[in-house]
Amino acid sequence: MITTNNQPPSLPVASENEISSWLASSAQRFSPTEVELIRHACDLASPLYAAHVELTGSPLLQHALGAATILIDMNMDAETIAATILHAVPEYLDDWRATLETRFGTNVTGLVDGISRMEQIQAFSETEGLHEPDSKNGDHALQIESLRKMLLAMVEDIRVVLIKLAERTQTLRRLSGASTSQQQRIAQESLTIFAPLANRLGVWQIKWELEDLSLRYLEPQRYKEVAKMLDERRVDREQYIVDVVSQLKLELSQAGIKGEVTGRPKHIYSIIKKMKSKQLDFSELYDVRAVRILVDDVKDCYAALGLIHNLWQPIPGEFDDYIARPKSNNYRSLHTAVSGPRGLALEVQIRTLEMHQYSELGVAAHWRYKEGGKSDAKFDEKIAWLRQILAWKDEVADSGDLLEQFKSELFQDKVYVLTPQGKVIDLPKGATPIDFAYSLHTDLGHRTRGAKVNGSIVSLNTKLQNGERVEILTTKIGSPSRDWLNVTLGFLQTPSARAKVRHWFKYQHFEENVAQGRAKLDRELHRAGVGAINQEKIAQKLQYQKLEDFLAAIGRGDVSEYQIALAIQENETPKPKEVARPASTRRSSTAHSAAGIVGEGIVIEGIGNLQTSIAKCCKPMPTDTIVGYLTRDHGVTIHRRACSFIMRLPESRHDRVLGAQWASHLNVNTDVDIEVEAHDRQGLLRDISDLFVREKVNATKANTLTRNNLALMQFSIEILDLEQLNRLLALIQQVPDVIAARRRI
Repeated sequence: MITTNNQPPSLPVASENEISSWLASSAQRFSPTEVELIRHACDLASPLYAAHVELTGSPLLQHALGAATILIDMNMDAETIAATILHAVPEYLDDWRATLETRFGTNVTGLVDGISRMEQIQAFSETEGLHEPDSKNGDHALQIESLRKMLLAMVEDIRVVLIKLAERTQTLRRLSGASTSQQQRIAQESLTIFAPLANRLGVWQIKWELEDLSLRYLEPQRYKEVAKMLDERRVDREQYIVDVVSQLKLELSQAGIKGEVTGRPKHIYSIIKKMKSKQLDFSELYDVRAVRILVDDVKDCYAALGLIHNLWQPIPGEFDDYIARPKSNNYRSLHTAVSGPRGLALEVQIRTLEMHQYSELGVAAHWRYKEGGKSDAKFDEKIAWLRQILAWKDEVADSGDLLEQFKSELFQDKVYVLTPQGKVIDLPKGATPIDFAYSLHTDLGHRTRGAKVNGSIVSLNTKLQNGERVEILTTKIGSPSRDWLNVTLGFLQTPSARAKVRHWFKYQHFEENVAQGRAKLDRELHRAGVGAINQEKIAQKLQYQKLEDFLAAIGRGDVSEYQIALAIQENETPKPKEVARPASTRRSSTAHSAAGIVGEGIVIEGIGNLQTSIAKCCKPMPTDTIVGYLTRDHGVTIHRRACSFIMRLPESRHDRVLGAQWASHLNVNTDVDIEVEAHDRQGLLRDISDLFVREKVNATKANTLTRNNLALMQFSIEILDLEQLNRLLALIQQVPDVIAARRRI
């Protein structure tokens, strides 16, 4: 907000009389305690504002009371009204936070602080010309949208936005007192920033007034022409709608149709917008006046339509059935136009309460449709939630608990910061100056050596906050630091920035990567049993035109062993090696000696003729350190030495633990349980199964569970040794969409 003090100071007596009169007209809305809170706000603001006027020439106190009145009409709470009156205090009181907290508490202070922060961003956007329609910036519309989101994200309490909307509406009501250039700037900003915010929050009355008043200064001639063509004053148009609503309520009641009828005259801004978008003359518009009927079910929609057409003459070609044929955003309603009372055209919308709730709250699809914006599902859901809160406010206005719902972190998953040129950049919460640099340009990120936030030098792992202005300090020739990839140091938070740093390091040692890649490829060819093969064909299969680029990609890790194996399999039919498949040690067996080979691959000390079996709790395998446990009824079970069962044994049973080891001269398969976490997709299980086949691993059991698009897969497999298991798990982790693969203990 802009004020000036070049006017003579207002007399304190006049201010006191004005305050008393205003409080008397508003007192019935609030309890005595709430009235006292508002009076204290006036008492503090009055002497501070006395020598100041708003840019329109209105006394600052009068401006604040006018904005507060708008919010009182919206049924807002006393804290909001007090904060509105105090909104300019930070400009004129040095120790304002301490003063407000002492006299009004943290809630009111927080609201005033939020208003002050919004004012700072608004002032910056005005300086940088973000609201100017003739901006040469190619992504001007995107920047405006980002600025709107920033204004929402800047506040923890949505009431701050409502206060700002009311304050802006009051400014526009008195804008005739400002200079022509100020009128143009304020009106354009109101139309591009604040009216859309009011629209999204469902604050319709403010939205309509902001649009009409802005147009009055942006296109004064056209505004006057349309107003003249309406041939009636706003009050007359509103009275016409009131009369129509009363008549329709009576007709619906007599017909036994339970319904709610509301209406409003069509606003000048929407009329001109429609004339422009559809290239229509004013005489061709049939929705200058409109009413809406809400009923319980669909059959009542059509019954009400029949009643309307019997009551007034339908206008040909002006009926749309969006119930039978919904719009692309799932908007559903019946629209018709009739020649209403006095022969004036009247639009009627008919829908059920459910259809209306979806349109107004659903997924915020309606405002996206109206503004022509792109879809942003998460943002839409948050807007819908705020609309719901505002609707509840009107239903349970006396509930103090509801006000806590206004204090939310709905928009705190992102931070919105500014470049030195005023461009708005949105980043994930927790982002740092290096993330900011990489979001602007990869080369800028590589050359980053320092950063300034709001003009002060900060460390490169500083977490950025909403509304901060960030400047990157660079060197002419530079490269990223490996420390940036250290998660514990917190230099990078965004995956894209981290990927760019990794990419830079991967391409620094080309020759070394080629050599490593050639060695890896040779190993895979040998493993697949393939002799001579055209390696260039393998490279082309994986979209690499040059063999050296392909080998370097393997060496850097850009091409996985899994991808190589698939490409080999598709190009050549490898000759399988003859491998004897040993029997599993999983089945129980009988010991043959007191200290020899037991079963088919285990040596146990001090064992006679006892049955042995592999423990199911830990399923030890060759190369695992093992022990035997002498049970009461089932002979000896073989456990891993680190098995939790063995570790928890009481001292009284330690004598049952026997030394054991694998027979070194036997190669035997052992059952092992593994589990795989992955993003679920079609063909995932097939890809993992194909991997088992190529690695000659037998899967004896498989179980999968999918929740929230995440798959948890459990397999029982027969494995030869720990080396084979580790290789298999590494290959599984290279399968696309796999998050983790591990042995179950």
